[in-house]
Amino acid sequence: MWSDIVCPWCYIGKRRLETALSRFPHADKVEVVWRSFQLDPSIPEGHTERTLPSVAAKYGISEDQMRAQMRRVEDLAAAEGLDYDLANGVSGNTLLAHQLIHLAAGHGLGAQMKERLLHANFEERRPVFDVESLVPLGVDVGLDGDEVREALSDRRFLPAVRHDIATARALGGNGVPFFVVDRAYGASGAQPPEVLLQLLERAWADSHPLTTVPAADACDDGSCAI
Repeated sequence: MWSDIVCPWCYIGKRRLETALSRFPHADKVEVVWRSFQLDPSIPEGHTERTLPSVAAKYGISEDQMRAQMRRVEDLAAAEGLDYDLANGVSGNTLLAHQLIHLAAGHGLGAQMKERLLHANFEERRPVFDVESLVPLGVDVGLDGDEVREALSDRRFLPAVRHDIATARALGGNGVPFFVVDRAYGASGAQPPEVLLQLLERAWADSHPLTTVPAADACDDGSCAI
């Protein structure tokens, strides 16, 4: 799943993917990999801005109109158990946050880090755009604070983030959330769990063709029906 930390649809999409997996009988065979994507890489690192006016300006509508659209997204988020307050949110460059997820993944904590960052941004209204803000969040999921600070300072995971973004583009992903299964089946947007479940089922069926062998006494007429 490709997503961004500041994408409200991505947190909704994550919850819907989790619902789909809870209904998928082979969920224990599924590995979910959290891939990096930036909605707005033009925001300078270290700079933050209020989300409402910046997004309203981006789409050329009034703040009141954007606030109304945000309320609709908040209602959808609430249906997934999420508590949004988008009009009072803050946006910034998410490169460091994505690097932190890659660091955590190397310790088997990628899923926990992804969830912690989304929760901090959308439900706690905490900054997730600088080293000092990210270190305690990394510690929260079990990472060593000194290692987090060092890794984010030397940017050792920046190439991995860039690679994720380039791969999304190569696969036709121009927005997030973007789901790809087995690099063969994809879906864009915060799709309903039913759609994501169908995606998983199709990929499973194609990678596990039926090999049913009929019982011997089922073919006594010289033909077998399967």
